[in-house]
Amino acid sequence: MTYYISYQYPQHHFINITLYLRQLQEEVTYLQLPSWRPGRYELGNFAKNLQQFAVLDMQGRPIPFRKISKDRWQVETAGVQELQVKYTYYGFQMDAGGTYLDEDQLYMNFINCMLYAEGRLNQPCQVHLELPDDYTIACSLEQSAHHVLYANDYYELVDSPMIASNQLEHHSYMAGGIQFHLWARGDAGALPWPQTIEAFRRFSEAQIKAMEGFPARDYHFLFHFLPYKAYHGVEHGASTVITLGPTHELDQPDLYKNLLGISSHELYHAWNIIKIRPAEMMPYDFTRENYFTTGFVAEGVTTYVGDLFLARGGVFDLDDLLIELNRSLQRHLSNGGRFNHSLLDSGYDLWLDGYSPGIPNRKVSIYIKGSLVALLLDLQLRKLTNNAGSLDTVMQLLMQEFADQQRGYTYEDYKEVVSRVAGQPMDAYFRQFIEGKEPLENHLPELLDWVGLGLRQQPSRSSTQRLWGFKTSEKEGGLLTVLDVAPGSPAEQYLSRGDELMAINGKRAQMNNLEDLLAGQDTVQISLFRNHRLRTVEMKAGENPYKTELKIVPLPEPSEEQLRNRAAWLWQ
Repeated sequence: MTYYISYQYPQHHFINITLYLRQLQEEVTYLQLPSWRPGRYELGNFAKNLQQFAVLDMQGRPIPFRKISKDRWQVETAGVQELQVKYTYYGFQMDAGGTYLDEDQLYMNFINCMLYAEGRLNQPCQVHLELPDDYTIACSLEQSAHHVLYANDYYELVDSPMIASNQLEHHSYMAGGIQFHLWARGDAGALPWPQTIEAFRRFSEAQIKAMEGFPARDYHFLFHFLPYKAYHGVEHGASTVITLGPTHELDQPDLYKNLLGISSHELYHAWNIIKIRPAEMMPYDFTRENYFTTGFVAEGVTTYVGDLFLARGGVFDLDDLLIELNRSLQRHLSNGGRFNHSLLDSGYDLWLDGYSPGIPNRKVSIYIKGSLVALLLDLQLRKLTNNAGSLDTVMQLLMQEFADQQRGYTYEDYKEVVSRVAGQPMDAYFRQFIEGKEPLENHLPELLDWVGLGLRQQPSRSSTQRLWGFKTSEKEGGLLTVLDVAPGSPAEQYLSRGDELMAINGKRAQMNNLEDLLAGQDTVQISLFRNHRLRTVEMKAGENPYKTELKIVPLPEPSEEQLRNRAAWLWQ
């Protein structure tokens, strides 16, 4: 399959694509545009961005075709040996999984916009790009000629995004004998590049050491540094795309740590999900949902170890790591869905509503709870084996026994490998934390103690949540909206998610004064809009805290054994 890509007015964001198919032998040829992209387990329906679709012979004469589903076409090719498919794609989605065209760049995730012919997924692909001469292409694919990309098959093509621009900044480093490339587009002037390159080298070395090799010949980080708030990454076989902003905060600790964290996370995916892949996705079926139950492995383990390898590489210290673990812990504990939906079921339901808030308290996150159960498993394996086995061992075995053999693993396979590393059945772990809804906080203290850490309970710093049991967010224009209501709290009787808070005791309620208006009050009158109707409710503060915080902290006087265990865990 050969593709030609061009554009005329980049400010309108329409990309012209022509697919050439030769040596046709079928009487009917089926053309398919992917319905989703690996890395985000929901339907993308990319066909909604297509325009001016036509099928022609090589002389430009129309060939009969008809659309038979939202993203599938049937072409009558009896007596036709060659054809061209012409269409335009609207590229106006700037995130890590999108496609975007403007006057300064052409950024493409080929999975969004490249049709394929059924039966040709395993054939080589070429992409000819009509670009300004001074444009550089950042992409993991082989560049067989100037502005020409070559892929061994369609799977490699759509797993290899590209940025083409004359405004690309490029850096590189070596780790574990592998060359890594950092491609940056956008204003990254605030980024301390020497420090950043060294940090990337360190966490890359740590991951390669733990996984005993690297699964690609080289690797490319493709960064879009944006002037507005952004945080998104998507993994690929030999690359990742990361969008991050605002650029003027890149030298600030919070955004800079986000850059390191998301980069380490996406790099680990080069093993976990790209190579160590669920059996349900061997191979990917681009035409429909690919349901699988091991999302807690694909995303939860990766979220946990992404930060862990920053510590192991000396990029994070213990305090930095605990900040990230505690952020996940608080997000999980504040989600009432942990009492209603298991991690296994929440992973399966990714295709249903996994990337939207959904109804209140319905589900858990395979990223957040998944990372915490990965921490539990890692520490439990270390304790059972006196540090001879760990989550590292599990992932190494999955790589050797499944990925290297080009086999997908099942949930039962994962359970078997975990039990083998533990040296005993681990049914209780899976029954309680993966298939069940056992509170994690009941088991964390014992395992954290193994590495000289503890779990401290303290009242929420927010009196709004602590005594009244509700949480707010500020919308555009300063509008204060109820975001969440705690079960069993005073707020549960009177407030609803989505209420617009106007005043408390006759004084205007805003995000910056809400705590002061509630402080020291036993009873308050709240004026609010619900369903566009003004209401007033009287609410009494609770006698007991309705919102507590749990925090992982270092023990004040850890033993030498605990410190040795911590050193084995963090390599510090």
